Amino acid sequence: MNPRQRPILTRGRSIPYGPPPPQPPNVYNIIPIHNLLTDHPSLRYPEVRAAASALRATGDLRKPPFTPWDPNNDLLDWLGLMFGFQKDNVKNQRENLVLHLANSQMRLQPPPTLPDSLEASVLRKFRRKLLQNYTSWCSYLGRKSQISVSHRRNGTGNSETNSLRRELLYVSLYLLIWGESANLRFTPECICYIFHHMATELNFVLDEKIDPDTGQSYLPSIYGECAFLKSVVMPIYNTIKLEVESSRNGKAPHSAWRNYDDINEYFWSRRCFHKLKWPLDLSCNFFATTPKEKRVGKTGFVEQRSFWNVFRSFDKVWVLLILFLQAMIIVAWEDGKLLDALKSRDLQVKLLTVFITWSGLRVLQAVLDAGTQYSLVTRETMWLGVRMTLKFMVALTWMVVFGVFYGRIWSQESSDSGWSAEANRRIVVFLEAVLVFLLPELLALALFIVPWIRNVLEELNWPVIYLLTWWFHTRLFVGRGLREGLVNNFKYTVFWILVLASKFTFSYFLQIKPLAGPTKVLLKQKNVVYNWHEFFNNTNRVAVVLLWVPVVLIYLMDLQIWYSIYSSFVGAAIGLFSHLGEIRNFGQLRLRFQFFASAMQFNFKPEEHPLGPKLTLVKKLRDAIHRLKLRYGLGKPYNKIESSQVETTWFALIWNEIIVTFREEDLINDQELELMELPPNCWNIRVIRWPCVLLCNELLLALSQAKELANEPDKLLWLRICKSEYRRCAVIEAYDSIKYLLLMIVKDGSDEYLIIENLFKEIDEAIQTGKLTAVYKMDVLEEIHAKLISLVELLMQQNKDLSKAVNILQALYELSVREFPKVKKPIQQLREEGLAPRSPATDAGLLFENSVEFPDDDDATLLKNLRRLHIILTARDSMHYVPRNLEARRRIAFFSNSLFMNMPRAPHVEKMMAFSVLTPYYDEEVLFSLLNLRRENEDGISIMFYLQKIYQDEWDNFLERMHREGAKDDNDIWETKSRNTRLWASYRGQTLSRTVRGMMYYYRALKMLAFLDSASEIDINEGSGGISSLGSMNLNSGLNGVHSSSRNLNRATSSISLMFKGNEYGSALMKFTYVVACQLYGQHKAKGDHRAEEILYLMKHNEALRVAYVDEVHLGREEVEYYSVLVKYDQQQQREVEIYRIRLPGPLKLGEGKPENQNHAIIFTRGDAIQTIDMNQDNCFEEALKMRNLLEEFNNFYGIRKPTILGVRENIFTGSVSSLAWFMSAQETSFVTLGQRVLANPLKVRMHYGHPDVFDRFWFLSRGGISKASKVINISEDIFAGFNCTLRGGNVTHHEYLQVGKGRDVGLNQIAMFEAKVASGNGEQVLSRDMYRLGHRLDFFRMLSVFYTTVGFYFNSMLVVITVYTFLWGRLYLALSGVEAAVMGDTSNNTALGAILNQQFLIQLGLFTALPMIVENSLEHGFLPAVWDFITMQLQLASLFYTFSLGTRTHFFGRTVLHGGAKYRATGRGFVVQHKSFAENYRLYARSHFVKGIELGVILIVYSSHSDLSKYTLLFIAMSVSCWFLVVSWILAPFVFNPSGFDWLNTVYDFDDFMNWLWYSGGVFAKADQSWQTWWYEEQDHLRTTGIWGKLLEIILDLRFFFFQYGIVYHLHISQHNTSIAVYLLSWIYMVVALGIYIVISYAGDKYSAKEHIYYRLVQFLVIFLSVLVIVILLKCTAFKFLDLVTSLLAFIPTGWGMILIAQVLRPFLESTVVWDTVVALARLYDMLFGVIVMAPVALLSWMPGFQSMQTRILFNEAFSRGLQISRLLTGKKSN
Repeated sequence: MNPRQRPILTRGRSIPYGPPPPQPPNVYNIIPIHNLLTDHPSLRYPEVRAAASALRATGDLRKPPFTPWDPNNDLLDWLGLMFGFQKDNVKNQRENLVLHLANSQMRLQPPPTLPDSLEASVLRKFRRKLLQNYTSWCSYLGRKSQISVSHRRNGTGNSETNSLRRELLYVSLYLLIWGESANLRFTPECICYIFHHMATELNFVLDEKIDPDTGQSYLPSIYGECAFLKSVVMPIYNTIKLEVESSRNGKAPHSAWRNYDDINEYFWSRRCFHKLKWPLDLSCNFFATTPKEKRVGKTGFVEQRSFWNVFRSFDKVWVLLILFLQAMIIVAWEDGKLLDALKSRDLQVKLLTVFITWSGLRVLQAVLDAGTQYSLVTRETMWLGVRMTLKFMVALTWMVVFGVFYGRIWSQESSDSGWSAEANRRIVVFLEAVLVFLLPELLALALFIVPWIRNVLEELNWPVIYLLTWWFHTRLFVGRGLREGLVNNFKYTVFWILVLASKFTFSYFLQIKPLAGPTKVLLKQKNVVYNWHEFFNNTNRVAVVLLWVPVVLIYLMDLQIWYSIYSSFVGAAIGLFSHLGEIRNFGQLRLRFQFFASAMQFNFKPEEHPLGPKLTLVKKLRDAIHRLKLRYGLGKPYNKIESSQVETTWFALIWNEIIVTFREEDLINDQELELMELPPNCWNIRVIRWPCVLLCNELLLALSQAKELANEPDKLLWLRICKSEYRRCAVIEAYDSIKYLLLMIVKDGSDEYLIIENLFKEIDEAIQTGKLTAVYKMDVLEEIHAKLISLVELLMQQNKDLSKAVNILQALYELSVREFPKVKKPIQQLREEGLAPRSPATDAGLLFENSVEFPDDDDATLLKNLRRLHIILTARDSMHYVPRNLEARRRIAFFSNSLFMNMPRAPHVEKMMAFSVLTPYYDEEVLFSLLNLRRENEDGISIMFYLQKIYQDEWDNFLERMHREGAKDDNDIWETKSRNTRLWASYRGQTLSRTVRGMMYYYRALKMLAFLDSASEIDINEGSGGISSLGSMNLNSGLNGVHSSSRNLNRATSSISLMFKGNEYGSALMKFTYVVACQLYGQHKAKGDHRAEEILYLMKHNEALRVAYVDEVHLGREEVEYYSVLVKYDQQQQREVEIYRIRLPGPLKLGEGKPENQNHAIIFTRGDAIQTIDMNQDNCFEEALKMRNLLEEFNNFYGIRKPTILGVRENIFTGSVSSLAWFMSAQETSFVTLGQRVLANPLKVRMHYGHPDVFDRFWFLSRGGISKASKVINISEDIFAGFNCTLRGGNVTHHEYLQVGKGRDVGLNQIAMFEAKVASGNGEQVLSRDMYRLGHRLDFFRMLSVFYTTVGFYFNSMLVVITVYTFLWGRLYLALSGVEAAVMGDTSNNTALGAILNQQFLIQLGLFTALPMIVENSLEHGFLPAVWDFITMQLQLASLFYTFSLGTRTHFFGRTVLHGGAKYRATGRGFVVQHKSFAENYRLYARSHFVKGIELGVILIVYSSHSDLSKYTLLFIAMSVSCWFLVVSWILAPFVFNPSGFDWLNTVYDFDDFMNWLWYSGGVFAKADQSWQTWWYEEQDHLRTTGIWGKLLEIILDLRFFFFQYGIVYHLHISQHNTSIAVYLLSWIYMVVALGIYIVISYAGDKYSAKEHIYYRLVQFLVIFLSVLVIVILLKCTAFKFLDLVTSLLAFIPTGWGMILIAQVLRPFLESTVVWDTVVALARLYDMLFGVIVMAPVALLSWMPGFQSMQTRILFNEAFSRGLQISRLLTGKKSN
């Protein structure tokens, strides 16, 4: 046995890892390139062989030394041996390259003349795309690119072959480097550096250069086994690893260590060539081998924690807002009308002060730049320091110049006592200075108008341009040439000009102007009697400032509201023009079903390509006109369908497959399947057999029309019937079916057979000559109709009664021959016409007795057709209820609507772009276990019971399917069919199995489309008949109540796969791969974890699924090797096989987990595109059909660029679980549809949000991958891919004709954790270099769009909350100081002020969240349903939830920017059916919501008790109502949205549990959910990692709690209106005494309570006695009143809390002292107090009868409407 394979006990774990057994040589991933003679469907393509043989052409290449050369080796093997790449890396990239080249050659238009040889243009195009980033990097650094390929067209054959081979070598070399770079893939320019040097060495080898050192032929400096990994990747990897370790898991300041971006940006300067050299010089100060102090520091940017970053990154926004504010205040201060005021010269001159302010803001920007980025300045980057200093000096100079010039204007004016010519001349001088100051801005404006010139200039790498732009910004490799085309420029400019115009108009007339008057009054107000010691006696400036602060804050944030309003309406308009929401339900689809069939053909049926490569203008015009016809039903596109049978069958195959997947997913039942499917033509029916759902009651309507128009000519009757296409088809189908059926059950050759034939001939003749109504009585039709129904019903029975059949046929004969004709014919004439038996001997009474023969009972197709005929004959209702399932209706409506939207035409599957789907998976649920499903919570509810109630109809459909598949009773469902049951439940959760099922629909769709592309008419027609017979064999058993052993209605039998010829699998595999990055799969296998077995099950049942994982191989005591491994399930060997095993330089996770996981698996993806799918997503078959169309978008220009990310919309599928889930999904839906629609067009700033976006794989592969991974700063990893894409000149679009399902969190705690994660991520984005560069490199209007749709949204949410705070603190100041009382006497200004502020809060609460939702809902579902939804939401307390979310966002965003602490929060994504305890809610929300809510509540109480305004009841209510709403929602929301939140027993248990947690003393190892103390320390973690400024700001903010005491003590009766400062100072005696009492009692408790209890009681008695004594003395001897006691509590409790908060900040100094224990003990008491305050209203509501059931109703109402008996569910009475 190999000693390496022996299980070694490793430290800390005993998992025997060892390298796996060597894999058999014939294991391959997608195509067996190692053996091109294998019988594999993909090898039938000559393009695959062409690509493989091009790689085999090693020709006269010099063989690598030291290794034997195998003649079968190809160019990749040669590179692998030459440069020391791993064998599996070579194998992996070989397949990657061959697949890509083959797919590209297949798409060539016109096709190449020699399909068996690789086309040079294909390779050249690929090389240019793959190495484009490398060539621009070389150009940027002024280095010569190492790609030397001759482009001579007319070279000799040999030189052309060499040129082709050389290009192949460059491309292969890059892919091999990329494939083995592991974590370095996040540093694309580092890879460029490596490639540059390796390509140089490759050129030396190819050009057969001589090595000057050895005199031998040149050899690369790196070769040997694993040499590349060990010599190149590992040194750089170890450097990154050391930097990450020094970050203390991301807790160290970002400025103290280098992240991935810093490592990468080192390669943006030429010094990397001088310092690093090649082979890498490990003594260079770049590497980890150098001590920290001598090592290279941050590169390109330093991330500093501060709110100033919001100003620094988006300074243009703030300059605009501040200058406008200043101008508006200056204008508003003047009395009179606006236009008159503006004519005044004084005012005009005052307005010039905005330029002084502007220059001051430039000084601030220069100071901030220097203050944050100083550490970038080193000996090597001296010029950066020079520029920072100069910028500061110049800005300061401008400020002085403007100040001096401005002063000179006024001095001249005052000396001339008026505006003399000299004064005016000085104004002109000032304006000339302004012109010089504005020159750069004017230049920027000119370039904004002609964006292409700016793009060209920025992308030129000329030194002269660098010199000219040096002053304005640092030279960067990214962020160049980002301007959009003129049309897009115009669109988003107009949008923002409208938004800004509305905002400034509103601000001036409704915010600034109304405040000017009251401010003047306040400033003039003298003799205000202050109630306290006032430090600024003579003026009311403090009061003025407090009045203005909230207004200014609202002024700064309300641009967000205006953006929200405009984006809603613009988004709706774009949606309308995109034809969204035109088909909203199945009823509307009915009206357009014929066009729908044509639209499906138009979109999915590839057109036969003309030989010209480009779409001609005429062709585009023709397509547009055709779409218009389809959309509005112009012409009759379905006439064509009917005449061409193949077209119909083609449509039927796709439609039926969609309906079959609905059945497999249990969205519809067997009966609905039959009603909705489009059966293939049979029984000589002449028309399309539309689904029964469409034909429903049409035949009966036609009969009544026939009766009405009995005496009218045929033409009129037929015209009436033909008004409805479905009626026409129903009549013809019924007629043809009956004709066929009667001839089928009567023996061929008998008299009766001939009679029937002749009868129909006569009727046909009458129809053709137009004499039907003239010859026949139309009113007899109803009797014939009744008899036909009896006949069909008889034939459908299992045991058919022959005599009954004979009777019915005889009755039918009588009616048709005797009653039906208007003229009765004698028997003789009937015999002559063949309508009576020939021989007179046959008595009419015995007709049909011997000629009826029933068809075979097991004929499934016949039974199915009979059922259909029966429905057509009998259906009376319009079947609007089919399908019953709401999800099925939604999907059909969206799919049918999307086919009328503009999408590219689909190519053949062979010619489509290949793509992969990548899903990162850690250790979430793969498949629910039976135990989990059946485990009951404390309310007696299991997940399974919950799912059965919520998805009642789907559960019934599942049971029907299981019974058809052989389950006898419910026990079978849990035993023999347990896997199916688990899958059913898992497909309704957020599990990996759901995601895999959804993504594998791509494979299924591609196989079907590949078949339809290549199938002939005969294939399609024959196949569809076969399918129909097989599919119906088994449905009969289900529908007739008999379980037969016939084949199941599963994928194999009911679907189109029966018709496949075999090559469809090859096509689909070449075009689609699904890789799931199951990081821990190796560990799961080793431990025998159930998840490993479930993942294997998924691989076994999904052919195109691959699993990538990280394998750890323990070699000795300390040595561990890490491998990226790809596995699949081999159907022939019936086991899992390993395909590739590529060694990694070390542990995978250096940065954030998800991007690292994606990055390790991305090397196993294939194709031109890659779709990123998260673990909580889903897909459906009908959407998968549109993927070909979507991928064609990569070839279209959007603006001046082709897309690099295709954005796709989502459907949130968790909305029906509870009302909370509904609110969340409504909010999310408006963002993922309307929000992103506007971002993509017109704003052109859509990023990537972790949605099902499709990336241009090779574009991103060479630019850092599909996410960023630096620790903490990239916690929102996905959006950074969008930032990176935009900064590197990519283009992100958004397409709404395709949607992918997405799950969201459904419980309040999960939602809060998700919101916290996103808000923290935005906090980190504020600090990031990407945000700074977007703010500075984009034009002004796109920068506005970026700000208000990313960090600005969170920043403004925070401003809203701060506004409420400042407003309330301001009112408190006015009330307590006495200013309010003074002002109330002589002005109604308060009224104006109150109204302004209040309307702002209402606007904020409403519009922020509601408007986009209502607008999007109206667009997609209609206006009235949208309004109804909105009202329902309000009744279910949605506003409470959204206000609560506002608090979550604000808290975590603010805390992250100030102190850090952002981390990934696992939300669980489970179902929320159990009650969350009070202690758990308290832990989660105490600091973010409860304490803040209590603080605002205390302010409101103190204000209402001391304010004169409370006399004016209405005004007071108006001012405080929105604030009280905020308080209530922050305190009560966690309980309102908690199942059983107001159950009395639960409340009692919760209180006990809370108290136990509070006083638990479990020691050091107790967890936060067990012990208050552990939680309390964890809650202040952020204060340990924050910097000195963060701590200082925290202390300043905490000082506000001392104001209560200052304000209130002067209002106590004991103070007797004395306003001396001594009153306040003396009040501290109270605090000292209270603290003393607490210390004495706790000391006595510690010393005596255990053993000498009597002493402890004595101390307690003394303290109480003395306290009472002091109170009595105060009451008797002073003006002290008993009420003062209560009031003083409101004064001193906040002071104590402020002291505790400050002590927490000063913890490092206090922790070692005696004081700290007191702080901890007091903090516990405060938390107990807060807990009791929060618990009180909850307890009161729990005690009130009926409140609990009302809360349940609110929480689960959405599920109610789907039949969830929730009251029964929650009490656990599962009687049903």
